[in-house]
Amino acid sequence: MFVQAIICVLIGVILKKSDGEKEKRETKSKPVSRPWVDEDLKDGTDHPVEEEEVDEEWQGLDENVAHVPFFADRYSEAEMIKRSQAFYELLNKRRSVRFLSDEPVPREVIDNVIRTAGTSPSGAHTEPWTFVVVQDPDVKHRIREIVEEEEEINYKKRMGDKWVNDLKRLRTNWIKEYLDTAPYLILIFKQVYGRLPNGKKKTHYYNEISVSIACGILLAALQNAGLYTVTTTPLNCGPHLRALLRRPANEKLLLLLPVGYLKRDATVPVLTRKPLEDIMVVV
Repeated sequence: MFVQAIICVLIGVILKKSDGEKEKRETKSKPVSRPWVDEDLKDGTDHPVEEEEVDEEWQGLDENVAHVPFFADRYSEAEMIKRSQAFYELLNKRRSVRFLSDEPVPREVIDNVIRTAGTSPSGAHTEPWTFVVVQDPDVKHRIREIVEEEEEINYKKRMGDKWVNDLKRLRTNWIKEYLDTAPYLILIFKQVYGRLPNGKKKTHYYNEISVSIACGILLAALQNAGLYTVTTTPLNCGPHLRALLRRPANEKLLLLLPVGYLKRDATVPVLTRKPLEDIMVVV
């Protein structure tokens, strides 16, 4: 009887240990929940170019591109300080604004700010960006419907309590009236790859970083023109919006910007920015 009891105990210990190890493996293999990551929004490294389609000999860039002397204005130290201070003061007035007027904005201004964004540097000068400008009221409203439908799910199910609570102080929710009222919506797509004249895929190096830099330049250009926006990343809306706007499969929605003048009764939260000593390290 004693021996049988010992055997039972040993079997129980072994089974418990086995279950514990299995639980550990399952916990370890379980992917970390990152609700802020849009499954459609993958970097080019997640969309590898198939080996059989890669053209190792030529990527569409002329190897013998001419190099010419480059000259640029050089300012005095006093002028440099003056210009840099003025530019900082201009951009320090930039705020994310959700209350935009429906007052018309000259189309030429939009053309110019996107031209400016297009001066951004990019990996191997592949310029992997597409700026889709929407001004048609019906298309804007359809975009709003798509975004609000997904955003309601995001707020209620996907984002989690912590994220939703962090946004409460900013008074944001899934209602996006500005998608109807703003005279323009600019949707910025990153091209995860391009196409060569022979139809094969063309590698777009660092495509997300390149397009993100272009977005930053676009925000500065809008501020310089006296226009306002709010940076929106419509989680899980990419495929629907890409289909609505008839964009190809190699383009992934990175950012959506409603653009316009301020409403007269526009408000913003009282926020402060980190001081220089908190964001700069000099070595």
